[in-house]
Amino acid sequence: MKKLLAIACLIPFLMTLSACNTIAGAGKDVAKAGKAIEKEAKDTKKKM
Repeated sequence: MKKLLAIACLIPFLMTLSACNTIAGAGKDVAKAGKAIEKEAKDTKKKM
């Protein structure tokens, strides 16, 4: 019974950790896209 309770408590904790990794990855992707947009804006400004 104790093992079942331990597993029941561990599963939501592990799911939370995996969600944090997914959100962190998404944040990195958004930051990378922002940097690309910023670079293009600077290049366009130089051409004007």
